Amino acid sequence: MPTELDNLKLRLREFAKERDWDQFHSPKNFSMAMIVECAELVEHFQWLTDDQSKELPADTLKEVRLEMADIFLYLIRLADKLDVNLIDAANDKIKLNALKYPIEKSKGLATKYNKL
Repeated sequence: MPTELDNLKLRLREFAKERDWDQFHSPKNFSMAMIVECAELVEHFQWLTDDQSKELPADTLKEVRLEMADIFLYLIRLADKLDVNLIDAANDKIKLNALKYPIEKSKGLATKYNKL
């Protein structure tokens, strides 16, 4: 049974096909587009304090939400192009992080794994 992520991937694939955009949809282009969208997301937080970043005004939150969607959609298309299962990749990464950041060494710390 297809998941919501599978359905979204297929919708995006069809959306691009209908517009003949697949010719532009290379992994290189998606990775570049994604970093641009990440920069647009960061702009909303650039000069805020930590507390301000947690309590965004409604209009800013609406814009942030759309930037997050852009990033997510590009990531889904990139994964589709490279035949990467994002759920499997995320689960694998969590397992790797658990090894790199054991609780007894990393709890309550923001220290990088190679400095623990």
